[in-house]
Amino acid sequence: MRVFLRLHVLDRVAIGLLATGLLCVATGLLPTGPASDAMTRIAPLLAFLGTVIVLAELTSRAEVFDVLAARVARAGRGSYPLLFLLCVAFASLTTIALNLDTTAVLLTPVMLALASRVGIAPVPLAMTTVWLANTASLLLPVSNLTNLLAANRVALSPLGLAGRMWAPQLAAVAVTMACLWLFFWRRGKRGASRTSRPDLVAVPASGPGAARADDVRADAADRYQPPGVHRPADPVLFRACAFACGGFLLAILVADVPLWMASATAAAVAVAAFAVRHRSVLRLSLVPWRLLVMVPGMFLVVETVNAHGLHDLLAAAVGHDGGTLGLFRAAAVGGGLSNVLNNLPVYLAGEAAVPAANHDQLLALLVGTNAGPVVTPWASLATLLWYERCHAYGVRVPVARLMGTGAVLATTAVVTSVTVLALTR
Repeated sequence: MRVFLRLHVLDRVAIGLLATGLLCVATGLLPTGPASDAMTRIAPLLAFLGTVIVLAELTSRAEVFDVLAARVARAGRGSYPLLFLLCVAFASLTTIALNLDTTAVLLTPVMLALASRVGIAPVPLAMTTVWLANTASLLLPVSNLTNLLAANRVALSPLGLAGRMWAPQLAAVAVTMACLWLFFWRRGKRGASRTSRPDLVAVPASGPGAARADDVRADAADRYQPPGVHRPADPVLFRACAFACGGFLLAILVADVPLWMASATAAAVAVAAFAVRHRSVLRLSLVPWRLLVMVPGMFLVVETVNAHGLHDLLAAAVGHDGGTLGLFRAAAVGGGLSNVLNNLPVYLAGEAAVPAANHDQLLALLVGTNAGPVVTPWASLATLLWYERCHAYGVRVPVARLMGTGAVLATTAVVTSVTVLALTR
């Protein structure tokens, strides 16, 4: 019991979910047939998740992200709007290419370090990371676990899914950019968060000095000097991991291979490079066991609830209309319930409620469960991981502000993206 209590709260949640799911199977609340089908379905997903996180972690250790962050800072050339555009592109590409959990876990520290380098407050960069981790995850199967679950159902290849979702994805990113600038990046809104880290910007969160300090920080941000070129400590490891990531992207976009196989091969290249150059980094802690425990637990629990009435409720809410109204209903159910529960189990339950022939309605559900979970801290696993990273760095984003601005983003991003999806049938 003492060992359990010493674990991080998310570790306890993961273990609790798995224990609850197994208890449902053991007691017969969840028949073994549906339980076995669910585990068979998510086995490739778990293989992909485990290997892509290892790949991303080693890529981070090889300083690939740090080199990219330094180049982003230099490319900004002292222009705050240009830095904003580059950070949006950086976060979006990381989410699209490596997945949203990688963005939350590994890009968050890089963005916070970037804030320290260029002398601006960390909150705008932190919010750029978490919002785009969710809203930029529509394009490829690799971008989000929900996309992997939907890939077989919609019968689209990675390029086929990209061909169908590129317009809704652009719409979601454009809306996110507008909300980021309105709520966090524009003058007068920068740095409205307190941090205990001395190397990050600290601005009074309230009181008579808050506005004056914010204006001073805004003026300083507009005059920052880009940092020097970041040179990785081990160029061989840097090149090996950059090659592994590039090969992974080519494999999933061009070659007809399973995603888990592509990520496992790329991770093996990175592991081999570290085994030769820096063996001490290769530890069991690289394996994301929390995710590998939490995801099966989520699926088992949702399958249990689904078998006891949730399916009928969702089917009634989603409806059978494959037209424009049906798209908006599916997206609203997905986005709304994701912020109450969590987007991964909500997608799984919602998918079963969407008629098999309504592929566009299923894609609208994906829009809701991908771009919608930005209101509550638990709405997606990526948001939970991001919140944990920010807490570790001493960056505080008030929950009320997170939820208020997130509600605006969720509503506008989902409505705009579904509208574009309907117009581009």
